[in-house]
Amino acid sequence: MKKYILDLKVTASEHLREGYVLLKLTDDIPLPQMLPGQFAELKVDGSETTFLRRPISINYVDERQNEVWFLIHEVGAGTRKLGELVPGCRLNVVMPLGKGFTLPENPGTKVLLVGGGVGTAPLLYLGKKMAETGCHPTFLLGGRSAGDLLQLEMFQELGDVYVTTEDGSAGERGFVTQHSILSRAHFDRIATCGPKPMMMAVARYAREAGIPCEVSLENSMACGLGACLCCVENTKEGHVCVCKEGPVFNIDQLLWQI
Repeated sequence: MKKYILDLKVTASEHLREGYVLLKLTDDIPLPQMLPGQFAELKVDGSETTFLRRPISINYVDERQNEVWFLIHEVGAGTRKLGELVPGCRLNVVMPLGKGFTLPENPGTKVLLVGGGVGTAPLLYLGKKMAETGCHPTFLLGGRSAGDLLQLEMFQELGDVYVTTEDGSAGERGFVTQHSILSRAHFDRIATCGPKPMMMAVARYAREAGIPCEVSLENSMACGLGACLCCVENTKEGHVCVCKEGPVFNIDQLLWQI
């Protein structure tokens, strides 16, 4: 897909909880087509310690409002600076980048979307695109506590939502791979994004159950174009750049010891 360098305008900056900001951006012309699972490189201005753009997954695309959303987890100087943006500010963005998730061809396909922490972000847009094709996704979302579960109402508008929390403050206590839905329902496909240990556990479950599974890797990135080689992942096809050949991979491509 063609890539664009855009100066987008911030239409909203919503603090969902401490350390998490939802940025909504628009342009004077229609935004380019974006696929669920793709990401963007966001330029950080005004930070003396931040020299590189920040790779952020595409959280949601609102075609009616001509908006693209990014869920920012403020973990360092760069992301904190992005979290300070207010409506009216301009943000330079390179997008769309990478390869996204595979959309089911059959509306009757039963797809499980598993997310943990901020890794739930790209699953919202994936669920939206699936729902538009008539597919009814199932979401399995996990967090340390109830406060870590973001955008739940939007997920519930798109499909069935099941929740786990490590402290038991919402849903079932434990990790996503311990939720009872996994033993009560059959799924034809799985897609997941989140901390690597969680994704590996999901991949292990999928492989044991014989279910095709895609994971969205979060390797450290710099350029986002496959030039700097800092996001390389070793696969069955050799060393590949996650930003260019991914970030979404079928687990059968990876050399994970699961």
